[in-house]
Amino acid sequence: MLKPFLFIISAVLISTLFACSEIQAKTITSSTVNLNGEWQFKRLDSEQSKEQWQSVNLPHTPKIEPLVVNEQWQGIAWYQKDLVVEPQWENNKIFIRFEAAMNHAEVWLNDQKIAEHLGGYLPFTLDISDMVNFSGPNIIKVKLSNVDNPTIGPKPLKTLDFNTYGGLYRGVSLLIKSPLHITDEMHANKVASGGVFVTFPKISADESVVNVKTHIANQYPENKGFVLKQKLLFAGQLMTETEDKITSLLAGGDKQFSQQLTVNQAKLWSPKTPNLYQLVSEIYLDNQLIEQKQTRIGLRKFEFNAKHQLLINGEITFLRGVNRHQEYPHVGYATSAQADYRDAVKIKSAGFDYVRLSHYPHSKAFMDAADELGLVLIDAILGWQYYFEDYSFKAQIIQTCHDLIRRDRNHASVLAWECSLNESQMPKAFIADLHQVVKQEDSNGYSAGWQQGYDLYLQARQHRQKHYDVPTQPYNVSEYGDWEYYAQNAGLNQDAWADLKTEERTSRQLLGSGEARLLQQARNIQEAHNDNLTIPAFADGYWVMFDYNRGYADDLEASGVMSINRLPKYSYYFFQSQRSPQEKSEQYESGPMVYIASEWNKNSATNVRVFSNAEEVELWLNGILVAKQTPTENKFSSHLPHPPFEFKLNKFLPGQLKAKAFINGKLVSEHQVTTAGKPVTLKLTLDVSGKQPIEGVKDIVFVYAQFTDKQGNLVPINNHEIEFISEGDIEIIYSNKSNTEQGKSAILLRIGESLKNASIQAKSTSLNIHSEPLSFNDYAVK
Repeated sequence: MLKPFLFIISAVLISTLFACSEIQAKTITSSTVNLNGEWQFKRLDSEQSKEQWQSVNLPHTPKIEPLVVNEQWQGIAWYQKDLVVEPQWENNKIFIRFEAAMNHAEVWLNDQKIAEHLGGYLPFTLDISDMVNFSGPNIIKVKLSNVDNPTIGPKPLKTLDFNTYGGLYRGVSLLIKSPLHITDEMHANKVASGGVFVTFPKISADESVVNVKTHIANQYPENKGFVLKQKLLFAGQLMTETEDKITSLLAGGDKQFSQQLTVNQAKLWSPKTPNLYQLVSEIYLDNQLIEQKQTRIGLRKFEFNAKHQLLINGEITFLRGVNRHQEYPHVGYATSAQADYRDAVKIKSAGFDYVRLSHYPHSKAFMDAADELGLVLIDAILGWQYYFEDYSFKAQIIQTCHDLIRRDRNHASVLAWECSLNESQMPKAFIADLHQVVKQEDSNGYSAGWQQGYDLYLQARQHRQKHYDVPTQPYNVSEYGDWEYYAQNAGLNQDAWADLKTEERTSRQLLGSGEARLLQQARNIQEAHNDNLTIPAFADGYWVMFDYNRGYADDLEASGVMSINRLPKYSYYFFQSQRSPQEKSEQYESGPMVYIASEWNKNSATNVRVFSNAEEVELWLNGILVAKQTPTENKFSSHLPHPPFEFKLNKFLPGQLKAKAFINGKLVSEHQVTTAGKPVTLKLTLDVSGKQPIEGVKDIVFVYAQFTDKQGNLVPINNHEIEFISEGDIEIIYSNKSNTEQGKSAILLRIGESLKNASIQAKSTSLNIHSEPLSFNDYAVK
């Protein structure tokens, strides 16, 4: 077993055994101080360049990039901030925690270097208790390099299939604690320990058992006795509690304490019922509450039967899923927690119940949203087509696996740990080391990887088709629908598409590619997903949810079911039609649906495809019933839960197509498209997606403008420039102009400190069309 690769800490910052050897610490209650505001930043395109400092808030990216990123910025970035230190913190513990810093970080406090950290996706925490100046100013400085690093991987950016961006793109905070405290799981650096670690020895609706392991350090100069209490709440109501009186914890010592809670009539977590409990861990010293830590958990059990089927709480479950890259246009990784939540809402609304977090650790905010909405996750370390036979590289990857699990182990949504370098040929001994790390950190958890040697076998469809054997372990089609159709060598029905050009066959279609190509993308996905259902896999994950940039390519990777601006393609509605019509939620789109995949203009196909999860669909043209159908049974769709409906019309007639969906003879959903007239106005919408814009946290949100005719119908024209004009404390990111795709244009907006009197308007200069202003007053905090 390789030794973990730790971030380097200067000797001057190594914690003394007794934090308060001469002066007794004043008893305080632990707290967290947000440090995201009022940083100074400068970017050095070379070590010698001298750029001016500018004021920024976090999250932050070093460079606002264009929509298509051909040359992502790489170089040195500096951040610095004045730390405000409260007098009552003296002789207590002070930690600074960075949630992510891309990707080689060096940290100084008061001009003294205190640490280095490698890796841009996971947190690191530093103890600065003995370095803080209580009689003068304190300045924290961070130097970041996001250049290619062979010790960290993956491939160099110029050959990489995604972008890694840079900066302090997640939050930074101070952790203020008593010398007797619950440790930070990253700083503790202990296997299966540090902080609070929750496991479930027994899971059933009648009675479930929750085991809580709490790691506590005593940095007082004397032994301490205290009370450790655990409370479990559901919807704000106390369900059960327990407490232990700890007679003594040695001075300078630390220990993990284990307590159990029994929950009767438990509300279990699953994709259908994402019930969450709030665990409250409390330390009382001398009858005073000194620390309260909250951990949101879900009571659930993942297991596999002899047929390698997944059981969630004893119920056989097939996971229909998707892969996600976390980038947003222009800001890269520097999203907001609200933006990440909106992504999760879109994924759940599309009918997915599983996400593979490819190919690196995603934000805690996204994982929190997955817990809340009911998305099962495969959580991955950074890796893509790169392995370096070097001790420092292997040690770095192993430490990353440790850190990933420590950060995310209490999330109800995590099914497995992908401590595997994606599409990288790893030696068997290295795979065994990574698998062992998973078992050390989470003895009941599952390891996952794309080579043999893990608990769960992940393999892309194009790889599986070349050398498929009946799996001898649980198997997941980790990626499908993109590369095999892009390469034109793995479709099962290519002979039926012999008249299509290469660019028409591929699944890589932008939103503005036109109706025929978007329909072909949906048919590719339908065929591939249908094929996945014929093999003994417990899940499949389409590649990919959102279009994204690639380091090696000068165009967008366009296989997403939504555009990079989070606008849906026809394939989005195909997947939406595969969800159960009984699924109901107030948090995302759910229930019965029907969607006509057509623009219905003179160039539209007269074979009209309709996606629905209903039992029966009627198609009406200009008020006349064309046909009524149950789901089509054919070689493309025979294995799908809800095959698409196909209606063959003799010819195109302008007007209105309306689809009506029925279950048990009852009308449950309708959708209509109308042959569009000339555009006469622009309609603005704000992409709320379950989370209204929030002031004061650098929230980012999409605003869409769409052309409509005089009847209010969408006019699906492409490549018309729309200009946006904003007022108030909102900022259009990168450019206030964008072109339409399928009649819709998008810009990304950053929310400032107040939404009062903020508004945005759009206009098309070429067509002399203006929108009505969209006011943000309704979103402003009252």
